[in-house]
Amino acid sequence: MSAGVVAAGHPTTAAVGADVLRAGGTAVDAAIAACLASWACEPLLTGPGAGGYLMVAGPGIAPALLDFFVAAPSGGERAPLTTVEVSFGSAVQPFHVGASSCGVPGCPAGLEEAARRWGTFPLRDLAAPAVELARAGVVLNAQQAYVFEILAAILVSTPEARAVFAPGGEVLREGERFESPELADTLERFGAEGAAPFLTGDLAAATVEAVQSRGGTLTAADLAGYRAQAREPARVGYRGREVLLNPPPSAGGILLALAFAALDRTDGPPRPADLVAAMEDVQRARTAAFDEGLAEPGFLERFLAANLGSTTHVSVVDGAGRACAVTCTNGEGSGVVVPGTGIHVNNVMGEEDLNPQGFFVAPPGRRMPSMMAPTVLTDPAAPDGGVQLVLGSAGSNRIRSAILQTVVGVVDHGRETSDAVTAPRLHVEDGVVFAEPGLDLAGLGRREVVEFAAPNLFFGGVQAVGRDPRTGRLTGAGDPRRGGAVVVA
Repeated sequence: MSAGVVAAGHPTTAAVGADVLRAGGTAVDAAIAACLASWACEPLLTGPGAGGYLMVAGPGIAPALLDFFVAAPSGGERAPLTTVEVSFGSAVQPFHVGASSCGVPGCPAGLEEAARRWGTFPLRDLAAPAVELARAGVVLNAQQAYVFEILAAILVSTPEARAVFAPGGEVLREGERFESPELADTLERFGAEGAAPFLTGDLAAATVEAVQSRGGTLTAADLAGYRAQAREPARVGYRGREVLLNPPPSAGGILLALAFAALDRTDGPPRPADLVAAMEDVQRARTAAFDEGLAEPGFLERFLAANLGSTTHVSVVDGAGRACAVTCTNGEGSGVVVPGTGIHVNNVMGEEDLNPQGFFVAPPGRRMPSMMAPTVLTDPAAPDGGVQLVLGSAGSNRIRSAILQTVVGVVDHGRETSDAVTAPRLHVEDGVVFAEPGLDLAGLGRREVVEFAAPNLFFGGVQAVGRDPRTGRLTGAGDPRRGGAVVVA
């Protein structure tokens, strides 16, 4: 019997997680090791300056969501944000970078807390493969090289960033090697000392100095006061299953719950027009009152009662049927690289998707309302109430539409995990329907439609592991849009 399956955004990331499963580690052990490896394999999407969420479920584990997403930093005078436009071919999206875009990172605190709660391997062992990868270097594949290409303006925006990401004067290209001995040292510190150096030690002090010297407002108190927080997942029924989702103060999971509930009322598999209608309803629900209410106690229950009438992801299921889904993001990166550490600080405070009511509105310490939504689908009718699908996605606002369509593919269309992940997607934003080729777009009326010529990372990067709750058979899928990969342990 297989020791489990890992789906991740890079073949080496997935392989590191699978090695941990083979060595007897749990799904959480494997996910932590894979996340740390992704700091070297997917360096523009995640890292020690990033934030994220981790979902656990399965036999012997009470379902839980660990929130270690980016928090708003202290206020005060700050340098202006720098706007950079990123082209996805058929769509252009503005992002905002610089020191003022840096929020309080949570990845070190979150991964240490996950290991403490659910892990069985020492952090030193889980970090060791990532240390080796960062020191030896990882050759950029086509997908990672494309990310370097579209984010080039950010990667050369400061001397420190240029030294790491464009050492020869131009950003690294496919076939060239990303290596960072400084990041390797930082990973080694995490394995030996956990999150302490990042929150109250020398790495924290260096991060604050790097951000403040360029006009940001991150303080030592912001880092020292940061804690990963465990939350009860949001739950919604869909076609007789239960979907476990990221709860408030994150925005993505609760909006997905609204979409699943709307589609659950349709007869038969949802058509593209049904998906578009559900996405439009969800978009309308994200008002100023919604974003402000996310931080209020009891908001999840009140909202559902009233309405139901540059990111990477790792999904793991181990041989015992235990699931771990973890999504991390650095945004696109701020361009601020902490000297001597390899830490590229996030630009979450400059993400329009996460600041829909305007920049610098959130009070210090508030978790930002991310679209990230590590998700677990369970079948309560199965003998063990078993996990059926574990997934998550990258892709900014497209995260929720990518996850929604993947679950619909598995549940409504009976697709294998890989077919559900690779099936063409659509996304609705600001009244425009963006669509990959191969969809029947009849019935969309007079809506404006932008059709892409080919599948594109604009539509997210779903990494998923499927499980038959009755037989335990495991399948997996890495999204080719973002170079995803699956490894069976």
